[in-house]
Amino acid sequence: MAVCFAGSFATIVAMTLLLPFLPLYVEQLGAQGHASIVQWSGIAYGITFLSAALVAPLWGRLGDRYGRKLMLVRASLGMAICMSLMGMVQSVEQLVLLRLLVGLAGGYASGSTILVAMQTPKARSGWALGTLSAGIMAGNLVGPLIGGLLPPLIGIRSTFLLSGGAIFLAFLATSLLIREEHRPGKDRQKKSGKAWASIPDKRPVVAMLATGMLLMFANMSIEPIITVYVAQLVENQAHVTLMAGVVMSAAALGSIVSSAWLGRLADRIGHWNVVIGALGVAALLLIPQAFVTSGWQLVALRFLMGLALGGLLPSITSVIRHNVPDGVGGNVLGYSISAQYAGQVAGPLLGGFVGGHIGMRAVFLGTAVLLGVGAVWNWFAARDKLAD
Repeated sequence: MAVCFAGSFATIVAMTLLLPFLPLYVEQLGAQGHASIVQWSGIAYGITFLSAALVAPLWGRLGDRYGRKLMLVRASLGMAICMSLMGMVQSVEQLVLLRLLVGLAGGYASGSTILVAMQTPKARSGWALGTLSAGIMAGNLVGPLIGGLLPPLIGIRSTFLLSGGAIFLAFLATSLLIREEHRPGKDRQKKSGKAWASIPDKRPVVAMLATGMLLMFANMSIEPIITVYVAQLVENQAHVTLMAGVVMSAAALGSIVSSAWLGRLADRIGHWNVVIGALGVAALLLIPQAFVTSGWQLVALRFLMGLALGGLLPSITSVIRHNVPDGVGGNVLGYSISAQYAGQVAGPLLGGFVGGHIGMRAVFLGTAVLLGVGAVWNWFAARDKLAD
């Protein structure tokens, strides 16, 4: 449990620490012009999620067959090598290639979740998975902060090498300390087509798949432009990466603070009501983000947006589970994860394109419109469900 917690934290930190300085590194590697820097940053960040989405089913099947510990060993060693090599690249194309390989090799946090769920006694599985989830969320919070702090002190390339070393320690701990009680055998699984056909009313599930994708799109569309946007708000340019890291971490902190409270609220007033309210409030909070005049205003608004969105994923999962038969819940939740990956891929790519060619304010305002449309659509979907 301790190794999975620490390893998940380390790998998530390594995956997210480059966010504050990615545009600066892309510029150092030869990208010229505002549009080119923003677009290459979006490609370099988003391609990791694309490759991870493509191979996730493969790693899952291999884990069932050969053991989940082996998948953690593979993921941590592959990520340690790729992250270290990122500190040695000489071109943007090489960086993009390594970001793609990180996605292909990754999956430590998701693999740890499966391993802990299968190895923990059922009576304590909730505590164990909750503890592991805290480590993953903490990694998302701390990563951008470290990425904003370390490059001014030791340089961007050394930051990559240091993160690669931290993941290598996770590889050693995973190899030497984790003992898996794996029982080989063929798992009984339903085919995806049969699972989908067994859902009596597909409308709520479709709405939640789209909402999960929209949530990740909204979170990630802003990421490629944050550093460039903050540079326009901060007088001392030496503090740009640090302020960008704080801005990126603010939303994660807000989600950590509110997720448990919003989950309890959803149990009382209905999960769909929380989904609609969270999307609507987040849409409203995105509008002033396009017109801030200081970095701290942006930090406050991102924190409030994180508070609003904190209960979305638990509520999405709950709506899906209440609208599908028990025997196919895992398969359908797998669709949900794939939809979220799609949002993580599309968000940086489209956000980088719009920010580079139309303007950074258009990214905030366009995302606000999408969230607003999502809130209205979910309202109609929930009304139709109640009418039935």
